[in-house]
Amino acid sequence: MNTIKSTISILILSILFTVQASAQAGKTMVNNAKELEEAIKAAKPGDHLVMANGVWTDIIIKFKGVGTEAQPIVLEAETPGQVFIEGQSRLRLSGEYLEVSGLYFRNGFTPKSTIIDFRTDNESVANHSKITNCVIEGFTQPDREEKDNWVQFYGRHNELSNCYIAGKSNPGPTLRIYLNGNENINNHHKIINNYFGERPRAGGPHGETIQLGDSYTSMTPSYTQVSNNLFERCNGEVEIISSKSNFNEFTNNIFFECEGSLVLRHGNYAKVDGNVFIGNENSTAIGGVRVVNTGHWVTNNYFYKILGSDFRSAIAVMNGVPKSPLNRYNQVTDAVIAYNSFIDCLSPLQFSVGNNSDKSDVLPATELRSARPTRTIVANNLIYNHDKNETKPIVAYDEVDGVSFYNNILNSKDVSGIETNGGLTQEDFTVNKVSDWFYAPSKAFSDVYNGFDFDKISNDLVGNDRSENSAIGAVTFPFTNKGKVEINKLQYGPKWLDRSDKKVKAKTFKVTSADALAKAIVDAKSGDIVELKSGTYKVSETMKIDKDITIKSAGKKKAKIVYSGASNTALFQMLPKGNLNLENVAIEGSKTQDAFATLEKNMSTVYKLKIKNSEVSKFSSVLRTYKGSLADSLVVSNSSIKDCTNGILLAGEDDDKGDYSAEFVTIENSTFENVDQNVLNYYRGGYDESSIGGTLVLKNNTFKNSGSKEESKILLQTRGIVNIDFNGNTFKDNAVSYVIVLWGEKGQTSVNNTIDDSGEVKTEQNLKMKLMY
Repeated sequence: MNTIKSTISILILSILFTVQASAQAGKTMVNNAKELEEAIKAAKPGDHLVMANGVWTDIIIKFKGVGTEAQPIVLEAETPGQVFIEGQSRLRLSGEYLEVSGLYFRNGFTPKSTIIDFRTDNESVANHSKITNCVIEGFTQPDREEKDNWVQFYGRHNELSNCYIAGKSNPGPTLRIYLNGNENINNHHKIINNYFGERPRAGGPHGETIQLGDSYTSMTPSYTQVSNNLFERCNGEVEIISSKSNFNEFTNNIFFECEGSLVLRHGNYAKVDGNVFIGNENSTAIGGVRVVNTGHWVTNNYFYKILGSDFRSAIAVMNGVPKSPLNRYNQVTDAVIAYNSFIDCLSPLQFSVGNNSDKSDVLPATELRSARPTRTIVANNLIYNHDKNETKPIVAYDEVDGVSFYNNILNSKDVSGIETNGGLTQEDFTVNKVSDWFYAPSKAFSDVYNGFDFDKISNDLVGNDRSENSAIGAVTFPFTNKGKVEINKLQYGPKWLDRSDKKVKAKTFKVTSADALAKAIVDAKSGDIVELKSGTYKVSETMKIDKDITIKSAGKKKAKIVYSGASNTALFQMLPKGNLNLENVAIEGSKTQDAFATLEKNMSTVYKLKIKNSEVSKFSSVLRTYKGSLADSLVVSNSSIKDCTNGILLAGEDDDKGDYSAEFVTIENSTFENVDQNVLNYYRGGYDESSIGGTLVLKNNTFKNSGSKEESKILLQTRGIVNIDFNGNTFKDNAVSYVIVLWGEKGQTSVNNTIDDSGEVKTEQNLKMKLMY
């Protein structure tokens, strides 16, 4: 017996030694592009190609090979996160059972249309292949108008997992799945356990984080799974995810303060189950799920403080275009919206969204959405508001005769005025706080509606079994916390990525001379403060702002900066990521320069500008912007603008493709005097609903003796801007025909404004705009 045991032990040791030796033999360390290319050509199933730690610049990786399910060919970093792909670089792969792991894309951009592509040419795609534990951070085009897609799927059974992707500021989806050709349909791709970090506001369309197919392949089957991902402040456009194919599943994802929605834009039979949508009290741009087309099931989802309306409501069920072409909106039919919870969402259920039947004088028939949702079931949903005042849980932009309501409950009085035939009732109940954003009902409502196939909704939001303990809402009672109701960022993306928010204490630079001011702006780090001692600072060179910085006077008296730079230069030049806060400072030019200006090109990402309690005088323009630039926010408050040729120029996006030059513009409690023209020129052209559309707040300002050279005869030019709050302003002696032209369709009105010898306010109900499609 001992002999047999010894023999077995020797055999086991021999096998382990052989496996270890084989594994070692299969590892090939490469140090440069040539070695990598040769290693890829020689790779066999089970081989590991190891890229040496360090910076790989301008590297084009074409990873071709054929592995097996048991022995994939792996391309990996020597140390995960220590192989940096920089410069003009990209990765393409094709073949079978390939895996890429541990790479970090930064400080560069792709020279082509993709960063990572699951094909090497038009004929060679990847199947059963995986990108995992990688990072793409800020690998965006220098020219914000240059379009690309960061990750592009072809083939079948491919995967993106445990990756961190953030910072795309140019047009094009962050991740896109192509369905052209039989080799790319029925693909069963997986997008799982990823961390999709901030995508800056785009100031126009084409800013999706994920797009599955396109309009012209939208009737093809994809079967893509998007599960267990964290989306954090993905603000590119209204469609965070744009599903444009059939049979896709979106499960167990968290959308944290994302200004958009999960949109079932084209295609049919999607499953949207167990997702969490978290908003806040400050934004009406954060949405939930938008429903278009046929056969979708939206179940077990949790919505918190989703305050948006229309396209950005918690649940937006669209009107369709009769006999719609592929690239427009099909009618919603046979949809199910069940077992969802809405906490502090003012009007969560909105129907016939996008109804525009009354705009036939400015839109063609292919744009008129008059086909109401039909054969749609809304059942077993729970609506709770901590403020128990009367609410409108349902908003309808057309009749809701095609929607059936069953066993939905809310805790406040419903003043929607929508007939639900007893399908929405008021109940007295409370909720228990489980986390910052999650509340569970304090008692069960087990009288659920059991519709056709409802037995297939077998689990609740956190995985509890519904078969024996079902309840209205996203979770059963008693509630069992399985960890899903708190956000642990370590569960998403690469384990090796440092996600700690390192807060550095702001430093204050106290300056007393122009030279010291210029040096402080260069030396300061993001978040620092430059404090000016009282006096006059004569500046002759442009100061470039590429960080978050505050410039302010040391005391109550305003320090003064006098700019004598060359004509057509700017005192402050706003660079990508620049965030300037000017507080209690007077700046003065000589009528030939700009106070603030963007770069003429290569504004790769957004900037911010805030002018508070300051004076701006004698400049050619207050702010001059160029095509391709975008201000995330522009604020002028408690300030004086006077004796300038131009005011605020935000009209560079003039090709009418739905783009605009600033997302949020706020001008309040300020004075504009002797501004010759373009007091404000804020322009958006092109018929598009994918973006916020620009937001302008004009409150409690005074405009005097301005517009004398204004060719448009409109003092405040706001054509195409969607959201305008025009309230409490005074206009005196302005040489124009119109103060402003408002867009009636968008609910823009003049409130408490005083107009004296300054023309009039005009309202155009329907604004004719160039079609983009």
